[in-house]
Amino acid sequence: MLLRIPSVLTAAQVAQCRAALNQAEWADGRATAGHQSSQVKHNLQVPDGHPIARELGDMILAALERTPLFLTAALPLKVVPPLFNRYEGGGTYGTHIDGAIWQIAGTPHRVRTDLSATLFLTAPDDYDGGELTVEDTLGVHRVKLPAGDLFLYPGTSLHHVTPVTRGARISAFFWIQSMVRDDAQRTLLFDLDMAIQQVRIGLPEHPSAVQLTNVYHNLLRQWADT
Repeated sequence: MLLRIPSVLTAAQVAQCRAALNQAEWADGRATAGHQSSQVKHNLQVPDGHPIARELGDMILAALERTPLFLTAALPLKVVPPLFNRYEGGGTYGTHIDGAIWQIAGTPHRVRTDLSATLFLTAPDDYDGGELTVEDTLGVHRVKLPAGDLFLYPGTSLHHVTPVTRGARISAFFWIQSMVRDDAQRTLLFDLDMAIQQVRIGLPEHPSAVQLTNVYHNLLRQWADT
């Protein structure tokens, strides 16, 4: 499932992120890439564990907890603390796939990367290029969202970022281990939950709402890993 989640951050929160990141030290993004990915990765990142990254990451994690669409779609069990990258001057990231397991720096904790997420922090008109390009069985999807919007996609997807030829593209990125590891099962649960919500709005007294909710939770109980 590929999903745009609008307005995860407010305009004020985006401005706060941008102001803080302007004061951060940026390093070669290849430091967090595996051997194969490092050969096609040309961007900058705020070093993992940097105080600014931790502060802004906590704000983003709190915002995600207040975003029902994210919770419904991702069914998060663990979320990697957000990292921050910057593409400019032709910066790009060639076709790659994210590693299956992410080790959280300085801890013994590991996260299975069921879902990948990019949170855009730069307005689309402020830079040329920089499209997040995700491949799936239906083709190639190019994504360039307003600042504050999140794009969620399976961690199993091949993807790349096209060269930024004007301005700078700044974003947060992170991974999620879902309670439901299988993307097809998560998609079914998401579609069912969306349908239940529509029934509750359109037919609030209809018994089908309870019946559908029963089906949802029994499927979740069967598929969830907690």
